Amino acid sequence: MNIGMGIAVRSAAFEPRRYNRQNLVSCCPARCTIRARRAVNGFHSPVIMDSFFKYHVFFCLNQREPGASRPCCANCNAQEMQEYAKKRVKQLGLAGPGQVRINKSGCLDRCEEGPTIVVYPEGVWYTYVDQADIDEIVDSHLVNGKIVERLLIDR
Repeated sequence: MNIGMGIAVRSAAFEPRRYNRQNLVSCCPARCTIRARRAVNGFHSPVIMDSFFKYHVFFCLNQREPGASRPCCANCNAQEMQEYAKKRVKQLGLAGPGQVRINKSGCLDRCEEGPTIVVYPEGVWYTYVDQADIDEIVDSHLVNGKIVERLLIDR
């Protein structure tokens, strides 16, 4: 909907916001990046902007009904591991804008691979067994930027 000189943007999670026509910003949850359109020679072209967080980590916490035909991450201690990762990141002083965000997620549709984590903006998929695996992901990937090969889902 147009409002005066700006454009109102609606999403399910937020109230309408006003943006200047030359710099319309919206979030792309699938990639956790912010996209903008800027006028270039009279045309709007997409521009990828910096992410709000250096790393945005999603833990699948999906709980399926008993007897479901597929496994679920919640039955693999996912909630406890997500809380542990969040606490660990805060203890290391890595939490906050421009740094690391640990989030809960619904089903990421990779449950057959074991409990699932995805780290954006790279889109790196991990599985884990215990706190030692979470520590390795935090220390290697989130602190030092090095992917933990042995825990990757996609190889």
